Amino acid sequence: MIKLPSRLRRLDDALADLPDEDEAMLLSELDGFLAGIAVCPDRIMPDEWLPQVWGGDGSAPYDDPADVQWLADMILARYNEIVRDLSRRKPQPLFDVDERNGEVLWDLWLEGFADAVRLRPNSWTAIAESDDSEAVKALAAMTTLAEIVANESTLTSVEINAVCDTAVEQIHLSLVSLNNWRLNRAEPVAVPSKPTKVGRNDPCRCGSGQKYKRCCGSS
Repeated sequence: MIKLPSRLRRLDDALADLPDEDEAMLLSELDGFLAGIAVCPDRIMPDEWLPQVWGGDGSAPYDDPADVQWLADMILARYNEIVRDLSRRKPQPLFDVDERNGEVLWDLWLEGFADAVRLRPNSWTAIAESDDSEAVKALAAMTTLAEIVANESTLTSVEINAVCDTAVEQIHLSLVSLNNWRLNRAEPVAVPSKPTKVGRNDPCRCGSGQKYKRCCGSS
């Protein structure tokens, strides 16, 4: 992975330290997941998608509510950065990089993006059936990459190699096109300048299903 700012290194370390058996998302996978949520035509609230980040049964990853809130805020801060970069038409996906040869490894990022698509499949169908040729092409490109990563592609090995050679560029272009479609056709996503505070009677961000005051806000 490219050299990360300290805040993202802390997030990377925190995700990597979560229990292996829960299969929590790693940073590159999380980044693709957040990008998919950001460009999704329908707004998806954090209390729905945060448990998928934790992995396992979706319960809070720490016993200390303050630690849960810290990790949730770090993730939401990265989400806000992604939306900001998309608004500038300059997405900056966090791809892993093979230290042996410098090869960009986009596979894990794409897995995270595909997980986000599965949260609202009907929303993405609306793009595929729209008259926006750029958005349709962008979604088709991302779908092709996702099928390659999942070993579900019907392309020949030569065709797959050709697609993979331009994958990084295609991901950048597709994110911009999909975000444009969302801005022009779908409900805008309001993004705060910093993570918003949770109301005491709001659902807890950890995904427990309880009110915040009876869960992470009880301490």
